[in-house]
Parts: sequence; structure tokens; C-alpha cells
Amino acid sequence: MSQGGRVINFSDVTYEHNPKTKILEEANFSVRRGAKMTLMGQNGAGKSTIFKLITGELKPEDGSINITQGVTMAISRQVIPQEELSLTMREFFEKVFTEKVYNIDPKIDEILKVVNLGTNDKEIAKELKERKMSAFSGGQQARLLLASALIQNPDVLLLDEPTNNLDHAGIEHLTSFLKDYKKTVLVISHDADFLNAFTHGVLYLNVQTRTVEQYDGNYTTVVKEISARVAKEMRKNAQLEKEIQANKDKANQFANKGGRLRAVAKKMREKVEDYEENKVDVRKEDKTIRKFTIPVQTEIPLEILKLTSYKVIIDHKPRDVACELTYKRGEHIQIVGQNGIGKTTLLESLASGNADGEEIAKDVVVGYYRQDFSNLDFNQSVIECLQEAAQKKSYEEIRAIAAGFLLTGDVVGSKIGVLSEGQKGLVAFARLVLLEPGLLILDEPTNHINFRHLPVIAKALDQYEGTMLLVSHVPEFVQKIRIDETLDLSKKRK
Repeated sequence: MSQGGRVINFSDVTYEHNPKTKILEEANFSVRRGAKMTLMGQNGAGKSTIFKLITGELKPEDGSINITQGVTMAISRQVIPQEELSLTMREFFEKVFTEKVYNIDPKIDEILKVVNLGTNDKEIAKELKERKMSAFSGGQQARLLLASALIQNPDVLLLDEPTNNLDHAGIEHLTSFLKDYKKTVLVISHDADFLNAFTHGVLYLNVQTRTVEQYDGNYTTVVKEISARVAKEMRKNAQLEKEIQANKDKANQFANKGGRLRAVAKKMREKVEDYEENKVDVRKEDKTIRKFTIPVQTEIPLEILKLTSYKVIIDHKPRDVACELTYKRGEHIQIVGQNGIGKTTLLESLASGNADGEEIAKDVVVGYYRQDFSNLDFNQSVIECLQEAAQKKSYEEIRAIAAGFLLTGDVVGSKIGVLSEGQKGLVAFARLVLLEPGLLILDEPTNHINFRHLPVIAKALDQYEGTMLLVSHVPEFVQKIRIDETLDLSKKRK
């Protein structure tokens, strides 16, 4: 095998979005044929950018990227382009192949089972393939994007947050598929159990040095190794800070006494400079968002939401379910049910306020965390988005809230559309803080978010004093949040 079995090789690669935003600086790493590796790094560090450099969608400013000749590649995209939403599912899958695939339906049926969208009913399977992509829910679209990469059976498979929108059964399906996959896999994910099940190496994008560090071992082992190293760096810095201050104090004393002691003071100041140079920059990616609260709207009625019916999808067909449900001020409700049953559809209809069978009390402010962030205006800058949501807060107050979510510097002035998915998630949370909603609707709020931030977010949701509807497939996250009632869409009702 060429390059000693390496299928991907980055040699002194430099890439920048613009002169102020450098992603890589003389970065070096390689991926061997058949390796299954995690790509780690904080939100906005440039993980998705590295994928685009690998596929050739982006070109480096300097250095070289060598892909073994003849290697095929497929990437799971984050969103379906607008122009592809009018395609049928069959046309959507046909489009990913450069050459026409005859009798593609069996391939589609097989790959739909891997992402837990399959059915054994032949009539329904046929109807699904003829359905337009726009007719699928956000969660279903995300799984179809994943399936569109898997169906290509490429030599190198690039997966960007593939477990988002998958329930436990869906993750098990995908994990089993990837364990048996004989080719190269690079995956971006924050799901430790999923990564530990099949990956055996980590590429770590260090935003401090703009380089990629390569580690052996599973995700959890590498996270511990990096955390231990950071703790050591911080201890070293703390000791150096003490010595720096002590030498500064002595130098000032000697300088004031004059004579030969001034020469001693000069040497001590030189020593201080040496200590300063030896200090280690503590990694920015180990910063966590600040603790925050989501204020609740004042003067709202006791009864916030009434449901007399809702839609569910059974065997890929919509059905109306009659009910009599009332949710009151301060109640936290988790909505559960298998993938594709209609959880996102219910939340979307509540947030839009247009559906029959649902009534939100008058003048209640609704804060909606949508899993694909499509309720944010991607053409707005971050600061414009937050100012629009602000309740008569000053510019300084808005900037302070944004900074708590690590939205600082150039990021605040950037268009939302150019941010990473993780940064969009942080914008969405900052916006909720400014909205001060009476009803909080959250659809998979852990998607794309750095694992370090999740305990802070869970605490804020746990303490939220308004009415909350939550959909999440991450049990460890939900366990940290007060849940007063569960609405199971899979449960039959009279």
C-alpha cells in the first residue's frame, strides 16, 4: 500500500477562513487504511473544515494533502441543500453516485434499516422511496443524510455527528454496521459510548497551536490523557506565577535601593521574563460556558398549554390521536417515542402555533430550540440575532451574555450561517436567555454541543421555572433535569 498504508496524509497544512480566523497552521497527521478514528476539538475549532479539506471541497493555503489514488470517499452532510428537498428519496440516493446504479431500491431498503428507517411492508417501502425529501421530518432528514453516505460503501467514510437524531436502537444499528465495516472511518461525535465501541485512535484539533495531535486509544482514554495534561500545565503555571510575583517584588525592592542592587534587580527581571516564556498556554478548548439561567416570563396564566389531539406516524402513515392534556406553569414535560413517530413534528406545530388540537395561552412567549437551527436567520450576525431577542437589554448586557456562551471577538460579528453547528447551538441558548420565555420547547438540545458544556446546560434547564417541553435521546442528560411528566407518543390513547 502506498505511503506505508496511509490513505490520508496532511503535511504542513495551513488553512484560514480569513486572516483573523486561522484553523490550521503547519498541521501534520496521517490516517492509515482501515483505521477507525475520532476527530476531536471544541465547537468552532474546525473539525468540519478538516473534513472539507479531505474531500477537496476546500483547498489549503499552504502545505499538501495527499489522498491515495483511486480512494473513494463519502461524507455525511449536516443539512439537505434547498435544491434537493424537491427530490424523491430515490432520486436523492441516485444523486450521490457519479454513475447510474441500476436496481437501486434493494440497496436503499438495506441502508434504511441501518439508520432505523426501514420497513418490511413492501407497499410502504415503495411509497417512502417516492416521497419528496421535504416531506420527511428534521430527524428523518438527518438520518437520510447519514444513509446517503453509507450507501456509497466508500473506502473512506467521514461521519459528522452521526448519532444526532438517532434513538438507542438506531445507535445500536449504526454501531453494529461500523464495527463490521472493513474500510476507513473518521467520525466527529461527542457520544463517548458510541465512539468507544468501534474507534481506536483520536485526531485532536488543538485550537491553541492550530495543529492536529494524534493519539492511540479510545475516546475516553484520550479525554482523560488530555485532561491530565491540562491539569499538569495549570499546576506548572500556578507555581511559575508564584515565582514570577516573588521575583518582581524583590526586583522592585532592589531597584529602589540603587547602587549594585540595581544590577541584581535587572537580573531578576530577566529571570521573570524567562519564567513568563516557560508558561504554558492553557488550552482554550477546556473553557466551559458560564453557568446561566433562563429567566421566565412574568405575569403568565397558570394553564400554559392544552392538547386535545396530536399527530403520530405509525408505519410511516400519519394518524390523529385524541387526548385531554393540560400543562401548567412551571411543569417540565419530556416527550418520548421511537424515532419517526412525530416528536419533532409536534414541537414544530406547537412553536408555530398553527396546528389544530393545540392551544397555547394568550401572550405566552415561546422559546424554541430547533434541532436544525432553521428558526435562526443565517444571514444575520450573531449580535443582530441576539439584539432581536433581547428584552430591552443594553448592548453591553447582550455582549456579556454572549461572552458567557463563548461568543466573543470576531464570532459576535459573524453571520450565523458560517458558524459551526456547535456554535449555532450556543447562539440558540444565548437567544433563549434573552427571550425570557414562558414556554420553552427543546428539540435535541445536546446535538452538536461540546460535552463539557452539557452539565451547565442541564443545570439551567433543571432550574428553569417556566413550562418546558423536552425531546432528547441522551438519558444521562435528561437524568440531570427535573421532569414532572412524560408524554409517550407511542402509547395508545382512547
